[in-house]
Amino acid sequence: MAQQADAAPPTESPRQIRLSRGMIRGLIVAVIVIAIAILIWFVHYQTRGRYFEDTNDAYVRADAVTVSSRVSGYVEQVFVADNQDVRAGDPLARIDPRDYRAQSAQYRAQIDVAAASAENVRAGIGEQQATVDQARAQLASSRADAQFAAGEVRRYAPLAESGAETREKLAMLRKQATQAANAVAAQTAALTIAERRIGSLRAQVRQAQAQGEAAQAQQSAAGINLSSTLIRASVAGRIGDKSVRVGQFVQPGLRLMSVVPVQAIYIVANFKETQIGLMRAGQPASIRADALPGVDLRGHVDSISPGTGAQFSLLPPQNATGNFTKIVQRVPVRIAIDASPEARAALVPGFSVKVTVDTIGAKDDYDRVKAREQARQGAGG
Repeated sequence: MAQQADAAPPTESPRQIRLSRGMIRGLIVAVIVIAIAILIWFVHYQTRGRYFEDTNDAYVRADAVTVSSRVSGYVEQVFVADNQDVRAGDPLARIDPRDYRAQSAQYRAQIDVAAASAENVRAGIGEQQATVDQARAQLASSRADAQFAAGEVRRYAPLAESGAETREKLAMLRKQATQAANAVAAQTAALTIAERRIGSLRAQVRQAQAQGEAAQAQQSAAGINLSSTLIRASVAGRIGDKSVRVGQFVQPGLRLMSVVPVQAIYIVANFKETQIGLMRAGQPASIRADALPGVDLRGHVDSISPGTGAQFSLLPPQNATGNFTKIVQRVPVRIAIDASPEARAALVPGFSVKVTVDTIGAKDDYDRVKAREQARQGAGG
Protein backbone atom coordinates (compact mmCIF):
# COMPACT_ATOMS: atom_id res chain seq x y z
CA MET A 1 0.00 0.00 0.00
CA ALA A 2 2.82 2.43 0.80
CA GLN A 3 4.53 1.65 -2.46
CA GLN A 4 1.34 2.48 -4.37
CA ALA A 5 0.94 5.81 -2.51
CA ASP A 6 4.52 6.85 -3.21
CA ALA A 7 4.15 6.07 -6.93
CA ALA A 8 4.54 9.04 -9.39
CA PRO A 9 1.31 10.51 -10.95
CA PRO A 10 0.55 9.42 -14.48
CA THR A 11 1.79 11.72 -17.24
CA GLU A 12 -0.16 12.79 -20.38
CA SER A 13 0.65 10.98 -23.53
CA PRO A 14 2.03 12.87 -26.56
CA ARG A 15 -1.31 12.33 -28.36
CA GLN A 16 -3.27 14.01 -25.58
CA ILE A 17 -0.84 16.90 -25.61
CA ARG A 18 -1.28 17.31 -29.35
CA LEU A 19 -5.10 17.25 -28.98
CA SER A 20 -5.00 19.88 -26.25
CA ARG A 21 -2.78 22.14 -28.32
CA GLY A 22 -5.06 21.61 -31.36
CA MET A 23 -8.14 22.58 -29.36
CA ILE A 24 -6.40 25.71 -28.14
CA ARG A 25 -5.35 26.64 -31.66
CA GLY A 26 -8.91 25.96 -32.95
CA LEU A 27 -10.39 28.05 -30.19
CA ILE A 28 -7.99 30.87 -30.98
CA VAL A 29 -8.79 30.63 -34.68
CA ALA A 30 -12.51 30.59 -33.90
CA VAL A 31 -12.17 33.65 -31.71
CA ILE A 32 -10.18 35.40 -34.41
CA VAL A 33 -12.75 34.48 -37.07
CA ILE A 34 -15.61 35.66 -34.85
CA ALA A 35 -13.74 38.87 -34.11
CA ILE A 36 -13.11 39.45 -37.82
CA ALA A 37 -16.76 38.71 -38.59
CA ILE A 38 -17.89 41.13 -35.89
CA LEU A 39 -15.47 43.73 -37.22
CA ILE A 40 -16.70 43.24 -40.77
CA TRP A 41 -20.30 43.45 -39.59
CA PHE A 42 -19.55 46.58 -37.59
CA VAL A 43 -17.79 48.26 -40.49
CA HIS A 44 -20.60 47.27 -42.86
CA TYR A 45 -23.21 48.49 -40.42
CA GLN A 46 -21.48 51.82 -39.95
CA THR A 47 -20.96 52.36 -43.66
CA ARG A 48 -24.09 50.78 -45.12
CA GLY A 49 -26.25 48.74 -42.77
CA ARG A 50 -27.50 51.54 -40.54
CA TYR A 51 -28.89 53.33 -43.58
CA PHE A 52 -31.32 50.51 -44.39
CA GLU A 53 -34.75 51.11 -42.85
CA ASP A 54 -37.30 48.30 -42.91
CA THR A 55 -40.83 47.67 -41.68
CA ASN A 56 -43.36 44.85 -41.71
CA ASP A 57 -46.21 47.31 -41.35
CA ALA A 58 -46.69 47.62 -45.11
CA TYR A 59 -49.58 46.67 -47.37
CA VAL A 60 -50.38 46.59 -51.06
CA ARG A 61 -52.93 49.23 -52.06
CA ALA A 62 -54.82 50.34 -55.16
CA ASP A 63 -57.09 53.32 -55.78
CA ALA A 64 -60.28 51.32 -56.26
CA VAL A 65 -63.24 53.10 -57.90
CA THR A 66 -66.68 52.57 -56.42
CA VAL A 67 -69.26 52.13 -59.18
CA SER A 68 -72.71 53.58 -58.55
CA SER A 69 -75.62 54.85 -60.58
CA ARG A 70 -76.43 58.50 -61.33
CA VAL A 71 -80.12 57.72 -61.83
CA SER A 72 -82.67 55.51 -60.14
CA GLY A 73 -84.46 52.60 -61.73
CA TYR A 74 -84.57 48.86 -62.18
CA VAL A 75 -81.44 47.09 -63.38
CA GLU A 76 -82.13 45.68 -66.82
CA GLN A 77 -78.76 44.06 -67.61
CA VAL A 78 -75.46 43.26 -65.91
CA PHE A 79 -72.59 42.84 -68.36
CA VAL A 80 -69.74 41.71 -66.07
CA ALA A 81 -69.04 38.86 -63.68
CA ASP A 82 -67.13 38.73 -60.42
CA ASN A 83 -63.34 39.24 -60.75
CA GLN A 84 -63.61 40.03 -64.48
CA ASP A 85 -61.00 42.29 -66.08
CA VAL A 86 -62.46 45.35 -67.79
CA ARG A 87 -61.10 48.28 -69.78
CA ALA A 88 -62.00 51.92 -69.36
CA GLY A 89 -65.32 52.59 -71.08
CA ASP A 90 -66.56 48.99 -71.00
CA PRO A 91 -70.28 48.66 -70.10
CA LEU A 92 -70.92 47.30 -66.63
CA ALA A 93 -74.70 47.44 -66.19
CA ARG A 94 -77.81 49.00 -67.73
CA ILE A 95 -80.81 50.55 -65.98
CA ASP A 96 -84.23 50.44 -67.65
CA PRO A 97 -84.09 53.54 -69.95
CA ARG A 98 -87.76 53.78 -70.99
CA ASP A 99 -88.81 56.46 -68.50
CA TYR A 100 -85.79 58.63 -69.33
CA ARG A 101 -86.32 58.11 -73.06
CA ALA A 102 -89.94 59.32 -72.67
CA GLN A 103 -88.78 62.39 -70.75
CA SER A 104 -86.30 63.21 -73.48
CA ALA A 105 -89.03 62.90 -76.13
CA GLN A 106 -91.35 65.12 -74.08
CA TYR A 107 -88.79 67.90 -73.85
CA ARG A 108 -88.04 67.49 -77.57
CA ALA A 109 -91.74 68.11 -78.26
CA GLN A 110 -91.65 71.23 -76.05
CA ILE A 111 -88.73 72.52 -78.09
CA ASP A 112 -90.72 71.99 -81.31
CA VAL A 113 -93.78 73.76 -79.82
CA ALA A 114 -91.66 76.75 -78.79
CA ALA A 115 -90.06 76.89 -82.24
CA ALA A 116 -93.49 76.77 -83.94
CA SER A 117 -94.81 79.48 -81.62
CA ALA A 118 -91.85 81.72 -82.44
CA GLU A 119 -92.35 81.13 -86.16
CA ASN A 120 -96.06 81.97 -85.86
CA VAL A 121 -95.31 85.22 -84.09
CA ARG A 122 -92.71 86.12 -86.72
CA ALA A 123 -95.40 85.66 -89.36
CA GLY A 124 -97.63 87.98 -87.31
CA ILE A 125 -94.82 90.54 -87.28
CA GLY A 126 -94.76 90.42 -91.09
CA GLU A 127 -98.49 91.06 -91.25
CA GLN A 128 -98.23 93.83 -88.68
CA GLN A 129 -95.45 95.45 -90.69
CA ALA A 130 -97.86 95.66 -93.63
CA THR A 131 -100.38 97.30 -91.30
CA VAL A 132 -97.73 99.82 -90.25
CA ASP A 133 -96.94 100.60 -93.87
CA GLN A 134 -100.65 101.12 -94.55
CA ALA A 135 -100.97 103.40 -91.50
CA ARG A 136 -98.00 105.46 -92.68
CA ALA A 137 -99.54 105.85 -96.13
CA GLN A 138 -102.86 106.92 -94.61
CA LEU A 139 -101.04 109.36 -92.33
CA ALA A 140 -99.20 110.84 -95.29
CA SER A 141 -102.52 111.23 -97.16
CA SER A 142 -104.16 112.84 -94.14
CA ARG A 143 -101.26 115.27 -93.74
CA ALA A 144 -101.57 116.21 -97.41
CA ASP A 145 -105.32 116.82 -96.97
CA ALA A 146 -104.65 118.84 -93.83
CA GLN A 147 -102.06 121.01 -95.59
CA PHE A 148 -104.42 121.55 -98.52
CA ALA A 149 -107.30 122.49 -96.21
CA ALA A 150 -105.10 124.87 -94.22
CA GLY A 151 -103.94 126.49 -97.46
CA GLU A 152 -107.51 126.99 -98.61
CA VAL A 153 -108.36 128.68 -95.33
CA ARG A 154 -105.38 131.01 -95.68
CA ARG A 155 -106.35 131.81 -99.27
CA TYR A 156 -110.06 132.44 -98.62
CA ALA A 157 -109.63 134.37 -95.39
CA PRO A 158 -108.58 137.67 -97.13
CA LEU A 159 -111.27 137.22 -99.76
CA ALA A 160 -113.94 136.77 -97.09
CA GLU A 161 -112.67 139.88 -95.30
CA SER A 162 -112.94 141.92 -98.52
CA GLY A 163 -116.39 140.52 -99.37
CA ALA A 164 -115.18 138.73 -102.49
CA GLU A 165 -116.16 135.41 -100.94
CA THR A 166 -118.89 134.57 -98.48
CA ARG A 167 -118.17 133.94 -94.85
CA GLU A 168 -120.10 130.68 -95.09
CA LYS A 169 -117.53 129.42 -97.59
CA LEU A 170 -114.68 130.38 -95.22
CA ALA A 171 -116.41 128.66 -92.29
CA MET A 172 -116.83 125.49 -94.33
CA LEU A 173 -113.15 125.53 -95.31
CA ARG A 174 -112.11 126.00 -91.68
CA LYS A 175 -114.29 123.08 -90.69
CA GLN A 176 -112.66 120.92 -93.35
CA ALA A 177 -109.19 122.01 -92.14
CA THR A 178 -110.10 121.04 -88.56
CA GLN A 179 -111.39 117.66 -89.71
CA ALA A 180 -108.21 117.10 -91.73
CA ALA A 181 -106.04 117.97 -88.68
CA ASN A 182 -108.07 115.56 -86.53
CA ALA A 183 -107.62 112.90 -89.19
CA VAL A 184 -103.84 113.45 -89.04
CA ALA A 185 -103.89 113.02 -85.26
CA ALA A 186 -105.97 109.86 -85.57
CA GLN A 187 -103.67 108.39 -88.23
CA THR A 188 -100.62 109.29 -86.12
CA ALA A 189 -102.11 107.44 -83.14
CA ALA A 190 -102.96 104.47 -85.36
CA LEU A 191 -99.40 104.36 -86.69
CA THR A 192 -98.00 104.47 -83.13
CA ILE A 193 -100.26 101.62 -82.06
CA ALA A 194 -99.27 99.55 -85.09
CA GLU A 195 -95.55 100.12 -84.43
CA ARG A 196 -95.91 99.25 -80.75
CA ARG A 197 -97.73 96.11 -81.74
CA ILE A 198 -94.59 95.03 -83.62
CA GLY A 199 -92.53 95.52 -80.43
CA SER A 200 -95.03 93.40 -78.51
CA LEU A 201 -94.82 90.66 -81.13
CA ARG A 202 -91.02 90.73 -81.02
CA ALA A 203 -91.21 90.31 -77.24
CA GLN A 204 -93.42 87.27 -77.82
CA VAL A 205 -90.78 85.87 -80.18
CA ARG A 206 -88.12 86.28 -77.49
CA GLN A 207 -90.42 84.64 -74.96
CA ALA A 208 -90.96 81.68 -77.29
CA GLN A 209 -87.19 81.44 -77.83
CA ALA A 210 -86.60 81.48 -74.07
CA GLN A 211 -89.16 78.71 -73.65
CA GLY A 212 -87.36 76.78 -76.36
CA GLU A 213 -84.01 77.29 -74.63
CA ALA A 214 -85.49 76.12 -71.31
CA ALA A 215 -86.89 73.05 -73.02
CA GLN A 216 -83.50 72.52 -74.68
CA ALA A 217 -81.76 72.60 -71.29
CA GLN A 218 -84.31 70.15 -69.89
CA GLN A 219 -83.86 67.96 -72.94
CA SER A 220 -80.06 68.03 -72.44
CA ALA A 221 -80.49 67.01 -68.79
CA ALA A 222 -82.87 64.25 -69.86
CA GLY A 223 -80.30 63.14 -72.45
CA ILE A 224 -77.62 62.96 -69.75
CA ASN A 225 -79.94 60.88 -67.57
CA LEU A 226 -80.73 58.66 -70.53
CA SER A 227 -77.05 58.09 -71.28
CA SER A 228 -76.41 57.49 -67.57
CA THR A 229 -78.67 54.45 -67.65
CA LEU A 230 -75.69 52.65 -69.23
CA ILE A 231 -73.03 52.43 -66.51
CA ARG A 232 -69.48 52.21 -67.84
CA ALA A 233 -66.10 51.59 -66.23
CA SER A 234 -64.22 54.83 -65.63
CA VAL A 235 -60.84 53.07 -65.29
CA ALA A 236 -59.32 49.79 -66.37
CA GLY A 237 -59.12 47.14 -63.70
CA ARG A 238 -60.78 44.09 -62.17
CA ILE A 239 -64.34 43.82 -60.90
CA GLY A 240 -64.66 43.24 -57.16
CA ASP A 241 -67.36 43.28 -54.48
CA LYS A 242 -70.13 43.07 -57.09
CA SER A 243 -73.56 43.24 -55.44
CA VAL A 244 -75.84 44.38 -58.30
CA ARG A 245 -78.40 41.96 -59.69
CA VAL A 246 -80.83 42.05 -62.61
CA GLY A 247 -84.21 43.38 -61.49
CA GLN A 248 -82.77 45.20 -58.50
CA PHE A 249 -84.03 48.76 -57.90
CA VAL A 250 -81.09 51.11 -57.41
CA GLN A 251 -80.85 54.68 -56.16
CA PRO A 252 -78.25 57.29 -57.09
CA GLY A 253 -75.06 56.75 -55.11
CA LEU A 254 -75.83 53.14 -54.18
CA ARG A 255 -72.69 51.00 -54.38
CA LEU A 256 -73.03 48.40 -57.13
CA MET A 257 -69.46 47.12 -57.49
CA SER A 258 -65.85 48.25 -57.43
CA VAL A 259 -63.25 48.46 -60.17
CA VAL A 260 -59.78 47.78 -58.77
CA PRO A 261 -56.92 49.02 -61.01
CA VAL A 262 -54.65 46.06 -60.27
CA GLN A 263 -52.18 47.30 -62.88
CA ALA A 264 -51.61 50.45 -60.82
CA ILE A 265 -50.96 48.94 -57.39
CA TYR A 266 -48.58 50.51 -54.91
CA ILE A 267 -47.47 49.95 -51.32
CA VAL A 268 -48.14 52.03 -48.22
CA ALA A 269 -45.38 51.34 -45.68
CA ASN A 270 -45.82 52.77 -42.18
CA PHE A 271 -42.34 53.63 -40.92
CA LYS A 272 -41.57 54.78 -37.40
CA GLU A 273 -40.82 58.45 -36.97
CA THR A 274 -37.26 57.44 -36.01
CA GLN A 275 -36.77 55.88 -39.46
CA ILE A 276 -37.73 58.67 -41.86
CA GLY A 277 -35.11 61.29 -41.02
CA LEU A 278 -33.05 60.32 -44.07
CA MET A 279 -35.90 59.04 -46.21
CA ARG A 280 -36.41 60.90 -49.50
CA ALA A 281 -38.53 60.43 -52.61
CA GLY A 282 -36.75 58.38 -55.26
CA GLN A 283 -34.68 56.23 -52.90
CA PRO A 284 -34.52 52.53 -53.85
CA ALA A 285 -36.55 49.99 -51.92
CA SER A 286 -36.59 46.22 -51.60
CA ILE A 287 -39.94 44.46 -51.28
CA ARG A 288 -40.67 40.98 -50.00
CA ALA A 289 -44.19 39.58 -50.24
CA ASP A 290 -45.56 36.46 -48.57
CA ALA A 291 -47.18 35.59 -51.90
CA LEU A 292 -43.71 35.35 -53.52
CA PRO A 293 -41.43 33.73 -50.94
CA GLY A 294 -37.75 34.14 -51.67
CA VAL A 295 -38.32 36.79 -54.33
CA ASP A 296 -36.98 40.33 -53.83
CA LEU A 297 -38.99 42.90 -55.75
CA ARG A 298 -37.59 46.31 -56.55
CA GLY A 299 -39.31 49.61 -55.91
CA HIS A 300 -38.65 53.18 -54.89
CA VAL A 301 -40.02 55.78 -52.51
CA ASP A 302 -42.74 57.66 -54.35
CA SER A 303 -43.83 60.15 -51.66
CA ILE A 304 -43.97 60.68 -47.91
CA SER A 305 -47.13 61.63 -46.04
CA PRO A 306 -47.23 65.21 -44.66
CA GLY A 307 -48.33 63.89 -41.27
CA THR A 308 -48.52 60.80 -39.12
CA GLY A 309 -51.42 58.39 -39.41
CA ALA A 310 -52.84 59.63 -36.11
CA GLN A 311 -53.18 63.16 -37.45
CA PHE A 312 -55.49 62.01 -40.26
CA SER A 313 -57.65 59.77 -38.08
CA LEU A 314 -61.29 60.56 -37.41
CA LEU A 315 -60.45 61.66 -33.87
CA PRO A 316 -56.86 62.99 -33.74
CA PRO A 317 -55.19 62.45 -30.35
CA GLN A 318 -55.27 65.32 -27.86
CA ASN A 319 -52.14 65.10 -25.73
CA ALA A 320 -52.72 68.28 -23.70
CA THR A 321 -54.01 66.26 -20.74
CA GLY A 322 -52.77 65.44 -17.27
CA ASN A 323 -51.59 61.98 -18.24
CA PHE A 324 -49.23 61.52 -21.17
CA THR A 325 -47.40 58.47 -22.49
CA LYS A 326 -45.07 58.92 -25.41
CA ILE A 327 -45.82 56.54 -28.27
CA VAL A 328 -43.61 56.27 -31.31
CA GLN A 329 -45.72 57.46 -34.22
CA ARG A 330 -45.73 56.00 -37.73
CA VAL A 331 -45.65 57.91 -41.00
CA PRO A 332 -47.22 56.45 -44.16
CA VAL A 333 -44.74 56.26 -47.04
CA ARG A 334 -45.93 55.44 -50.56
CA ILE A 335 -43.69 52.92 -52.35
CA ALA A 336 -43.89 52.50 -56.12
CA ILE A 337 -43.37 48.94 -57.38
CA ASP A 338 -40.73 48.55 -60.10
CA ALA A 339 -41.43 44.94 -60.96
CA SER A 340 -42.32 42.90 -64.01
CA PRO A 341 -45.98 42.46 -64.99
CA GLU A 342 -45.75 38.78 -64.00
CA ALA A 343 -44.62 39.67 -60.47
CA ARG A 344 -47.20 42.46 -60.15
CA ALA A 345 -49.93 40.04 -61.20
CA ALA A 346 -49.26 38.01 -58.05
CA LEU A 347 -49.93 41.03 -55.81
CA VAL A 348 -53.41 42.23 -55.00
CA PRO A 349 -54.55 45.03 -52.68
CA GLY A 350 -54.50 43.99 -49.04
CA PHE A 351 -51.41 41.79 -49.17
CA SER A 352 -48.86 42.40 -46.43
CA VAL A 353 -45.24 42.91 -47.43
CA LYS A 354 -41.90 43.80 -45.91
CA VAL A 355 -40.23 46.95 -47.25
CA THR A 356 -36.58 47.94 -46.85
CA VAL A 357 -35.48 51.40 -48.01
CA ASP A 358 -31.86 52.34 -48.72
CA THR A 359 -31.46 55.87 -47.32
CA ILE A 360 -27.70 56.23 -47.77
CA GLY A 361 -28.30 58.73 -50.57
CA ALA A 362 -29.38 61.28 -47.95
CA LYS A 363 -26.29 60.79 -45.75
CA ASP A 364 -24.70 63.99 -47.00
CA ASP A 365 -27.88 65.90 -46.21
CA TYR A 366 -27.74 64.63 -42.64
CA ASP A 367 -24.06 65.55 -42.30
CA ARG A 368 -24.69 69.06 -43.63
CA VAL A 369 -27.62 69.63 -41.29
CA LYS A 370 -25.62 68.34 -38.34
CA ALA A 371 -22.61 70.51 -39.17
CA ARG A 372 -24.79 73.58 -39.71
CA GLU A 373 -26.56 73.17 -36.38
CA GLN A 374 -23.29 72.64 -34.57
CA ALA A 375 -21.91 75.79 -36.20
CA ARG A 376 -24.99 77.77 -35.15
CA GLN A 377 -24.71 76.53 -31.59
CA GLY A 378 -21.00 77.38 -31.54
CA ALA A 379 -21.68 80.88 -32.88
CA GLY A 380 -24.43 81.38 -30.30
CA GLY A 381 -22.14 80.27 -27.46
